[in-house]
Amino acid sequence: MSEPAGVEELLRASAPRVLGALVRRHGDFYGCEDAVQEALIAAARQWPEQGVPERPGGWLLAVAHRRYVDQVRSEAARRRREDTVALATPAAELLAPAADEAGQEADDSLALLFLCCHRDLSPPSRIALTLRAVGGLTTAQIAAAFLVPEATMAQRISRAKQTVRAAGDALALPEGEDRTARLAEVRHVLYLVFNEGYTASGGEELTAPELSSEAIRLVRLLRRLVPEDTETAGLLALMLLTDARRPARTGPHGELVPLAEQDRTRWDAALVAEGVALISATLPKGRVGPYQIQAAIAAVHDEAESAEATDWPQILALYDLLEQAAPNPMVSLNRVVAVAMVEGPEAGLALLDALAEDRRLARHHRLLATRAHLLELSGDTAAAAAAYREAASRTTSAPERRHLTERGRRLG
Repeated sequence: MSEPAGVEELLRASAPRVLGALVRRHGDFYGCEDAVQEALIAAARQWPEQGVPERPGGWLLAVAHRRYVDQVRSEAARRRREDTVALATPAAELLAPAADEAGQEADDSLALLFLCCHRDLSPPSRIALTLRAVGGLTTAQIAAAFLVPEATMAQRISRAKQTVRAAGDALALPEGEDRTARLAEVRHVLYLVFNEGYTASGGEELTAPELSSEAIRLVRLLRRLVPEDTETAGLLALMLLTDARRPARTGPHGELVPLAEQDRTRWDAALVAEGVALISATLPKGRVGPYQIQAAIAAVHDEAESAEATDWPQILALYDLLEQAAPNPMVSLNRVVAVAMVEGPEAGLALLDALAEDRRLARHHRLLATRAHLLELSGDTAAAAAAYREAASRTTSAPERRHLTERGRRLG
């Protein structure tokens, strides 16, 4: 377990349990999170050379505790009461039970996810705080993934922690309807992380694989914590079935390859199998939610041997359900494509005219790209070329812009 990749994986897995244990002891999320980050950095430097300790969670918790005590001592003049509380707790007591032993760790990890997705935080702040506190990523890693300066991300995380502190730092599990609502917010944050990784909203690269991989890892953690929650299972299945296509989404020069043109032999068969099995086992369990429906749509795509063999009528039926369960402009736009594949491009174009009246979509590059694609299918190449060029001018993703520009150039 001394290889760098193995150490990094172990640290990521240990981070929420160690932080949960420290916060439960001291009730100071702001200071404890900083201390755990320092412990993770120390481990990342030492373990590859010196070897992983027999009890890695206990090691991390002991180091984090010492760092936290040092923080309190440095503010002793102003915060003598907190100094007394922190120093009154011996390290030996903190390690019984350790963060890598059975006990409170599962509840603490779930409560930590709830805390990082606090309702007083904006979605970007929830994402950043979750990736740092639960994901164990450094501020520099998060900043690089989202293409912002490290100082900007550091300020965002600091403000998020201050907001959580002002709200009371409570590491507790909500109950009843509040728990259901908060769990939905956690799922949404992880869904946003995955989407940003699968199709980066800006920059030169189409994807940010480290974000998608981290989202999948965190949803696996969430599913272990709430094994009976069918929407969490649906979200995991959706991520697996979608990420399975990643190897075929780009060509040899990083160019975007549309789903219909992808070499399906390059799809990750193991992820497809796991995702299909998971959604197949989940759907019969009860009330079907949006993530389960989206996973079912992804499964239909992934199980088709070719684009021509895709069961579009089934996909259209699933989009009809999804539009009822979670209506939003992007769902409606995706449904338009399914309608066009079942009833013909003209039928899809007629629906696009109505969608274009929605201000949220009217000038969006995805609506313009869909119009271009349907115009191309209908044989109106001149109008399709113009629509492709306009769509290219509106996307912030360099690979998408190059792809759309090339489509327009090819059609003249």
